[in-house]
Amino acid sequence: MKNKIMATALILCIICCTFTGCSSQRSNGDNVLTVFNYSEYLDPQMLSKFTKETGIEIKYEEATTPEEMYTKYTSGAISYDLLCTSDYMVNRLIDEGQCQSVDFSSMENFGNIDPKFMAESESFDPGNKYSLPYFWGTVGILYNTKKVSAPVDSWNVLFDGQYSGQIIMQDSMRDSFMVALKYLGYSLNTTDKNQIEEAAELLKAQKKDVESYLVDEARDEVVAENAVMAVVYSGEAYLGNQYNPDLQYAIPKEGSNLWIDSWVVTKNCKNMENAQKFLDFLCREDVAEANFEYIYYSTPNKTVVDNMDEEIKSNVAVVPTEESIDHCEVYQTLDNETLELYNTLWKELKSE
Repeated sequence: MKNKIMATALILCIICCTFTGCSSQRSNGDNVLTVFNYSEYLDPQMLSKFTKETGIEIKYEEATTPEEMYTKYTSGAISYDLLCTSDYMVNRLIDEGQCQSVDFSSMENFGNIDPKFMAESESFDPGNKYSLPYFWGTVGILYNTKKVSAPVDSWNVLFDGQYSGQIIMQDSMRDSFMVALKYLGYSLNTTDKNQIEEAAELLKAQKKDVESYLVDEARDEVVAENAVMAVVYSGEAYLGNQYNPDLQYAIPKEGSNLWIDSWVVTKNCKNMENAQKFLDFLCREDVAEANFEYIYYSTPNKTVVDNMDEEIKSNVAVVPTEESIDHCEVYQTLDNETLELYNTLWKELKSE
């Protein structure tokens, strides 16, 4: 497994100098694709590989959260051709007419995608017209077994005060609310005002016990033993265990979020042929394997899973058991009224 810490400077250099479209101006060339993705979510070498094989230049941009990505995309400062985002944001973009349908049948490597993930994707992309699954996984608790006396199997461990000042929550509105809602026995997609406000009160009461709200850095803080536990994405948990063998990952019994990040072609894309070449390239086994080994999030590419080492395949952070995801849900788009309530309550929580 590559040492990401040592490679950071080189990777950033590659991205910034070769692929990143830093200007608001985009090239008018037919062989240019402007791609928008989450940070550290694709092996940079695969971008150069794609360009070398096809002659298509990639301008590459990154965002940290779905909300940041949506804001940058809708601002129009940069005209993106493809973007990878989370299920509920894919749903929103589709509903707003921001995506073009994709002819998956014309893609040579599309058959590598496990059909069960296309079926799961129908909850946010009915008919599978627009989105291509890229990575999937769960949200759970990464914890240090040396500092936690009992097995972690419930969200309760984040709210009972036992580890006050040693907890990291996600700096993500929906993920933090999800934790509270599932702990209270509610759906993470609830639109019930009373349930959402009850979850907000729980998070406010918890805030005194929270060391910080982080996204990508949450794993690193537990690895460095600056915190006992953190709410993290499953791929981060796997890497955390590789860096510190005392760390384990749990999907709480109350259930969690089963997320699917997917690629879509935006309505602004002028060259669908090239966009589909990029998507087909990502489905190819060697490329999907390289991206998996760079990120270690669960892949929907069944050819990669079939050839995975048994030790990795048996890790619940990489391939969750059916039992562990029984009570998990996929995020759905919230209506505007509910979203406004969430935003208001989240701002109140963070400002206290």
